Amino acid sequence: MQATQKIVDKFTADTGIQVKLVATDENQFSSLITSAAAAGTLPDVVGALPLAAVAQMATNQLIDTDAAKAVVDQLGRGTFSARALELTSQDGTQLSVPSDGWAQLLFYRKDLFQQAGLAVPETYDAIRAAAQKLNSRDVAGITVATVGNDAFTQQTFENLALGNNCQLVDEAKNVQLESPPCVETFQLYSDLVKNWSVPGAQDVDTTRATYFSGKAAMVVWSSFLLDELAGLRNDALPTCAQCKSDPTWLAKNTGVTTAIAGPQGQPAQFGEITSWTITKDGPRTDAAKRFVAYMMNEGYADWLGIAPEGKIPVRKGTAEEADKFTTAWNKLPAGVDSKKPLADIYPADVLTALQKSPDTFQRWGFPQKQGALVGATLGELPVPKAINSLASGELDAAGAAKRAAEDVKTIQKSLE
Repeated sequence: MQATQKIVDKFTADTGIQVKLVATDENQFSSLITSAAAAGTLPDVVGALPLAAVAQMATNQLIDTDAAKAVVDQLGRGTFSARALELTSQDGTQLSVPSDGWAQLLFYRKDLFQQAGLAVPETYDAIRAAAQKLNSRDVAGITVATVGNDAFTQQTFENLALGNNCQLVDEAKNVQLESPPCVETFQLYSDLVKNWSVPGAQDVDTTRATYFSGKAAMVVWSSFLLDELAGLRNDALPTCAQCKSDPTWLAKNTGVTTAIAGPQGQPAQFGEITSWTITKDGPRTDAAKRFVAYMMNEGYADWLGIAPEGKIPVRKGTAEEADKFTTAWNKLPAGVDSKKPLADIYPADVLTALQKSPDTFQRWGFPQKQGALVGATLGELPVPKAINSLASGELDAAGAAKRAAEDVKTIQKSLE
């Protein structure tokens, strides 16, 4: 908030337009935006909005799509990631101005993989083989999320599912979670958590802590892990034995897989694109457009700099300087208590893969124009609940797939 306020203050100094910045808990966003719409007190602009929330606002007709299109056109459509524009559009209508993205990644211990002669974990078979071979009394083969009321569990599963051609729905809007590719993904998840992981419910904090302590050979986490992995955040430091003498040891010995493939699919990766939206019928639409354009141009590098490891630019540059923002991103200092450019810590191939990742992000539901359904499922979280039952032994893979599918169908009917 403080870093954003500094950018806002610069905008006000440059334009004379006053901006009131208000923070909102992501988990409360749906109820807050609905009540604000009913009361006629919608904000002019909403920032850092995930795709599902954009879809929800669009479904409720709260977005000024003409304003979003005007900003994108002003900045130059060709300066944006084509995939980011595609994910933030529906039926040719630009719903929002895509801002930045974060990638879901599989982190793995390069040193352990090399010692064991294991292949890079880019496929179901390679992940399963590595988890099995590296699992021991001291080190779990992998740690992944299993908590039922956490979107992080959804993101982890979807990252694996996409590469096996497991989709939420097909083009005819039929729920696909009981399809063979999806059952196969549930089976992989079951094998990993039951046979080669750590006991107990796992979430965003415990999976990180296990990997950071050197107690897991693999973890699925977002790109937000990169600065913490390098020892740049005091409240989330690596605690492995080797990390005590070298806080960057774990980062140096960690490999990153961006896209995973299953037997039924092609390499794919889950990623989130966050956006700026301009609300409908606001009295300050022109000022709102100027603000969003500023945040995507003059203030863009500072905006990305708040957390470059999780704010990968989807606007690569300008018409005059095609790589202006990706070049700036490479040099932005990451971290909280200590700061270093990611390029000082990670190899060039890792950063190049991250830069390119928004161009290839895939997501459930959006290609099938079912963003409203995706938004609704993130409120109910049927897949994480099924995974929790899978991890506890209540359901097998087929049973988990069936329960998740039934719950999604119920949600789908409620939207009709």
